Amino acid sequence: MTSQPPKASKAPTAMLLAAGFGKRMRPLTDFTPKPLIPVLGKPLIEYAIERLATAGVKNLVINLAHLGGQIREHLGSGERFGVQIQYSEEGEPLETAGGICKALPLLGEEPFLVVNGDVWCDFDFSTWVNNPLPENCPGRLLMVPNPPHNPEGDFGIDDGLLSGSTKPRYTFAGISYLRPQILTEYPNARECYGLGEVFAHNEDKMQAEVYKGDWCDVGTPERLNNLEEKLRAE
Repeated sequence: MTSQPPKASKAPTAMLLAAGFGKRMRPLTDFTPKPLIPVLGKPLIEYAIERLATAGVKNLVINLAHLGGQIREHLGSGERFGVQIQYSEEGEPLETAGGICKALPLLGEEPFLVVNGDVWCDFDFSTWVNNPLPENCPGRLLMVPNPPHNPEGDFGIDDGLLSGSTKPRYTFAGISYLRPQILTEYPNARECYGLGEVFAHNEDKMQAEVYKGDWCDVGTPERLNNLEEKLRAE
């Protein structure tokens, strides 16, 4: 009997976090949501959408709060990017974990990617699409060498697993691959809270890897300018 080749894994859904106020980017974000701030003429969030689409990730969920109507109007259904976009309305921002919890009915029961809408990164998402989470693993984090604005880092990595004590420490890149249970089974869940405490609760269980490609947390006008200068020089 001829053995059958393994079936190709289905690309996960991805959630882009786009609901924050972007206070450190003021006055740019007084009238424009941070994910729509242009980087070399292209809205920041489009870079992530295009990279996800290239990796075969076609189903996206985007949460909306501050000036969210502009994001919905600009991106629409996602058709021009070759993806399908659904939106999760928050009213007031619910922080990262709270926003994902609200969107869980749209994300489904399978593991999903999460990408911060204010991060620029040339990470190839297909490396994760083609490497699904192990069955008992709650999630996977992308870490980067510490930038000047976070010199102490967030977590260490011990034998491929997230660690709160191991050194050196690295900075969370704002890109993760999560099972819904990491949130639905978190004992301190509430309406508005961040992912950092959820990750800390799952130390020694979550996978983590260091990415040494280009990455920027576009959190201030200065970092935006630095990113644009870097991209122009390439």
